[in-house]
Amino acid sequence: MIMATIHISEAEATRNFAAVMDRVRAGVEVVIENEDSPVAILRSALEPRGRLLSESIALAEKHTQELGYEPVMDASFASDLEEIIRNRKPRELSTWD
Repeated sequence: MIMATIHISEAEATRNFAAVMDRVRAGVEVVIENEDSPVAILRSALEPRGRLLSESIALAEKHTQELGYEPVMDASFASDLEEIIRNRKPRELSTWD
């Protein structure tokens, strides 16, 4: 999760790159600019860990026990979700080749 975004010049980034990296590690997104035009964006490569499917299932089962019945997904939401899954495309990774 990005905490904040700061904008700095290329010269400032060059002068104290270690300090820039310290800010990135702290969760700050750093936009490096040349005369007010963005040149690069630095942010942490580590994405926050999401919930595993097994954790979601366990939470749903616990919720079912607490309620005393199994919740049912809204039909409209279920339809939208099925459409999203049906139309999803593989990630485009060729730019990294």
